[in-house]
Amino acid sequence: MSAVSIALGASSSVCHDSEPGFPLRLEAKPGRAPARRPDAFLAWAAAHRDLVERALSQVGAVLLRGFAIPSAEVFQCFAAQETSTLMTYRGGNSPRQRILDRVYTSTAYPADATISLHNEMSYAARWPERLYFYCQEAPREGGETPVADSRRVLQAIPPSVRERFTRHGVRYVQNLHGGRGFGRSWQETFETDRREVVERHCSEENVALRWTEAGGLHLEQRRGAVAIHPKTLEAVWFNQAEQWHPSSLDPETREMLEESFAPEDLPLNALYGNGQPIPDADMDAVRDALRSEERVFAWRTSDLLLVDNLLVAHGRRPFRGPRTILVAMGA
Repeated sequence: MSAVSIALGASSSVCHDSEPGFPLRLEAKPGRAPARRPDAFLAWAAAHRDLVERALSQVGAVLLRGFAIPSAEVFQCFAAQETSTLMTYRGGNSPRQRILDRVYTSTAYPADATISLHNEMSYAARWPERLYFYCQEAPREGGETPVADSRRVLQAIPPSVRERFTRHGVRYVQNLHGGRGFGRSWQETFETDRREVVERHCSEENVALRWTEAGGLHLEQRRGAVAIHPKTLEAVWFNQAEQWHPSSLDPETREMLEESFAPEDLPLNALYGNGQPIPDADMDAVRDALRSEERVFAWRTSDLLLVDNLLVAHGRRPFRGPRTILVAMGA
């Protein structure tokens, strides 16, 4: 990974390598006292916001390393000054813990699980444009957050598969229990126990919903599979069909769920937008394309990773030992 070394303070200078890396690394020069002061970091970030924004628009992922980010509060201050609005995770489908008003833990799947590459909340009508990851505690082993250029992923998908996804889009189907059952509850997902709040949110987000007799919630929403970046005007692979599709499960879990639930009652499912099942072979082709573009770096404590959510997909590798990565999302 190529790096850009940055000196903090009034006499700041930037030293560029011959070729930018992916993600692009902006690193504070060692030994500079301001790099150890949170107020100096926040002042530097405000002064260099245009530099970081240009890098994000070109590369899609920027790693800030060697700065003083000692707490979740400082991290939230940074994220808040980098974007006009910090989003909540209401309606999200991954288990997370809220740390501050707009700061969450990263997905709380078991440490031995791999989280495949995806664009955050790309199944939703409103999704974050920017993602901010803060490494509060680096893992002893593994736990990387791989990234992939969504423009390149789109081109790596076989043309016939790409055409089907582009033409039909994706229909996401979700079944949430009412407090007891397999998977997530609707109360946890929508951060409320009031049905009217859920109904209002789904109406605003164009999500079809149906309450079940058991007190659960059936949701369906149709979204595109390919998006056009509003600033670069480039086409990108932008969906989470791979994660929602039953083929993402290990064979034993998939067999158990398909024996226990009708297709329309699975906790998660992804279909083509016309309601037809997505063949496993099509999803395998998508996975091959994602893997071919995956790039990895090792976390260090106090690292900050900034991601353009349209241009870059992200995931998580298994890890050992404690690992604390916090997330904020910018609209």
